[in-house]
Amino acid sequence: MNWRLLAIPASTIPLIIIIIQFDIKAEDVFAVGLLPFLAAVLAMMGKLFMQGLKFGYIVRKYFGPIESVWKLSGVKVGSEFIRFTTPMFVGGEFVLIYWLHKKGFPTSKASWVAILEIVTDVIAGGSLSIIAGVLALLHGAIVVGGVVLATSITVTTIWVALFFLSTKKTFQIPTGLSMLIKKFGKEKGVNYIQKTNQWMEEICIMSRENLRSHQAKKIFVYSLLFSIVSWLFYGVSFMVIAYGAGYIIDFFDSLMAVMAANAIGNLPITVGGSGLAEFGVIAYLNNLDPFNFEVAEDTVEWNLIIAWRIATYYVPIGITWLLLVKFALSKYTKTSIS
Repeated sequence: MNWRLLAIPASTIPLIIIIIQFDIKAEDVFAVGLLPFLAAVLAMMGKLFMQGLKFGYIVRKYFGPIESVWKLSGVKVGSEFIRFTTPMFVGGEFVLIYWLHKKGFPTSKASWVAILEIVTDVIAGGSLSIIAGVLALLHGAIVVGGVVLATSITVTTIWVALFFLSTKKTFQIPTGLSMLIKKFGKEKGVNYIQKTNQWMEEICIMSRENLRSHQAKKIFVYSLLFSIVSWLFYGVSFMVIAYGAGYIIDFFDSLMAVMAANAIGNLPITVGGSGLAEFGVIAYLNNLDPFNFEVAEDTVEWNLIIAWRIATYYVPIGITWLLLVKFALSKYTKTSIS
């Protein structure tokens, strides 16, 4: 886990380059004001808290009241530290699976809950990002719109297709890959293939059992609503920062800008989308011109982007780390399973 702490300073490199390139001073960032900055932090924590409530809702619906909603929320929010320090924002689901497994639940059931949690988040976020991409294209921003649509459609399609196809098809490791692993891994490779195929088969069986019931469909819809609300909080985070800097950016434009940035940040180039998210927001709002980063009248300035990034990324990193240690990695007792 300690190596992930190195990802934090690594993520500041693109930020430092932006600061030097555009000669941004500390007083420029502080100019947004303390209250708007804190409001942006609270909005981001509101997003994470809604994700935590969603995880608690899903777990308690499938496994019963194994823990309080607050602790379940803390586990989920803590797992976001892994996503913040990983390219493409992945890895948090493994913390959830690990935690549920240590509580005594089979890996397949724990994986199902984690997959349902992430799929609803991807569908909600992907849909909003696609809208942002379409609007960018309609305004003539071919590069921005193209990148946003390419990433959001690809990620959303893959997750949705695998999730819903699992109700009709049992996925297994492809034969070619399986043969290579067995050849080079020998006995360990054979064991790995068997366990992985069994795990995938159990998840597919759970998909067929769960997604066809009325109760499961209800859980899916409510989970999707939780995700939509969480992304709305994310949109608020930029709007309040902009207001502090003297810009009047309405909620919809703010939401579209951060969703475009989130889609661009999914590119597997930097840790936590560092640098990509900043350029995504300013490219979307700066007359929707990805090549025009000069400050002009009625365009967003870089100090605003830096303040927003600190409030929605670097501050939450510290909070999620504390929750990860307190809840997800703390000692606990197994839950008895009937």
